[in-house]
Amino acid sequence: MTKIDDAASAARTRWTGVGAVAGAVFAVVTTEMLPVGLLTAIGASLDSSPGTVGLTMTVPGLVAAAVAPLVPLVAGAMDRRRLLVALGALLAVANVASAAVTDIAPLVALRLLVGVCIGGIWSVAGGLAVRLVPARSVGTATSIVFSGVAVASVLGVPAGALLGDLVGWRAAFLAVGGLSLAVTWLLAATLPAMPVREPTRLRAMRELLGDRLVRVGLVAVAAVVVGHFAAYTYVRPVLERLGGVEAGLVGALLLAYGLAGVAGTFVSGALAARTPHRTLLAVAAALGAAVLAVPLLAAAGLPGAATAMLAWGVAYGGVSVTCQNWLLRAAPGAGEPVTALFVAVFNLAIAGGALLGGRAVDTAGPAAATVVGGALVLVGLAVLAAGSGRARRLDRPAP
Repeated sequence: MTKIDDAASAARTRWTGVGAVAGAVFAVVTTEMLPVGLLTAIGASLDSSPGTVGLTMTVPGLVAAAVAPLVPLVAGAMDRRRLLVALGALLAVANVASAAVTDIAPLVALRLLVGVCIGGIWSVAGGLAVRLVPARSVGTATSIVFSGVAVASVLGVPAGALLGDLVGWRAAFLAVGGLSLAVTWLLAATLPAMPVREPTRLRAMRELLGDRLVRVGLVAVAAVVVGHFAAYTYVRPVLERLGGVEAGLVGALLLAYGLAGVAGTFVSGALAARTPHRTLLAVAAALGAAVLAVPLLAAAGLPGAATAMLAWGVAYGGVSVTCQNWLLRAAPGAGEPVTALFVAVFNLAIAGGALLGGRAVDTAGPAAATVVGGALVLVGLAVLAAGSGRARRLDRPAP
């Protein structure tokens, strides 16, 4: 019975490790997107325009895009447990220090460190499930790990915004810093030693970029995510100025958006596991329509704004999990390198979207960001539709 008990305890510890990795992904993606819900408060406190504060989204996205494909190459056979623990500690420091800044420049500088953590944690985490659980459970464990991305995207930001409304934007950064520290401790306590047996080579990434189907997926991801973040980074000014929504209610609307997004994540994830191409087409179409409808519905007042945010949340909730399934099906057997490319493109798109939306807001007002964003999402839909001839095979049952 002792051996059975020991085996059961080891299994529980490894599943706790899966949860810790998902927590690390949640913490780093929440940190990346936290300024979205705090844009107005940060700008007022640090005397900066919305476009300037948007740099706190652009900078880490650019850094993460550069770091993500380099981490598997540079880290080589380095123990992934030690790498994740180090990155988690760095994330905690960056968040806590961000709460103490008195000017926009040091805040942007600290977001450089956040970018390193984003690229490192996200690109490494995707390949760890197979090291932690039995083969029959790898699919479930991988879904749990990547749920950290989706849940952070749709729930972490609204929660941070609500906390910022209640006790100030600095408290939101402190809270995420505390979360990062707790996750770092959990990673150190639950993960086993995980040296890499076969390091990723640069040649593997070059070959993936030469695959037409992978390129279609990456271009579509870029357009959809740029469009979403061009609009979403500046959704708070849209709701406040166009919809007349009181500042205290914006956090609640973003939380409703987040809850709708969690539902969208699990629904789209279940569909994308079987038919990733058709599901991604549907997600992109719904997201483009929702983003374009936001200023029209918000102008009708609080009920319209709530309807718009719920529709947007459901649609965006399916983006990361569906894109991930699409690319993994397009590049079977190349999980780590295609994940690194996906992370690079996703984060570059976040940075580009925040920058593009900022220019649109500063030039033509908040509504311009939603128009530009919605149009770009529809460009991504057009790219997917144009490549449907080859991509339909992705909807066949996987071997």
